[in-house]
Amino acid sequence: MTQQPATPEHHPRDQVGATGGTSFWATGGTVFAGVVLLVDGLLNILKGITAIASNDIYARVNDYVYHFNLTGWGWALVIVGVLAVTTGLGILTDALWARVVGVFIASVSLIANFLWLPYLPLWALISIGLDAWVIWALTAHRSPRSAAL
Repeated sequence: MTQQPATPEHHPRDQVGATGGTSFWATGGTVFAGVVLLVDGLLNILKGITAIASNDIYARVNDYVYHFNLTGWGWALVIVGVLAVTTGLGILTDALWARVVGVFIASVSLIANFLWLPYLPLWALISIGLDAWVIWALTAHRSPRSAAL
């Protein structure tokens, strides 16, 4: 029996093996998730510092249901940013705790960016999409170490 060449539709790296491995996309997505959490955390820290320093930087939204004190919101962004940076570093070292915390942080970030939509709509939509990718990547990938648990 001869082995058939891999076609783009049926490439071996995209299939889940009998040993319980995960797809190439999920494995690469986990590394991407770690980098995204790291960078998103740094950006949240910068956005938070900006909101703490001056309330006049962001657009004023008068008729929005979820109205926030920007100084308090800035502190929340700084705290979430520090947690995201720490978690991103943990994901890049393939720590199981970081994957669990990463799903939680990405979920909180997704909700926070939804609430932030009127202030920075384009950036909030981009962040929501990235957070959704992070949640998928962290829940779809099973490293060999965590598969043994």
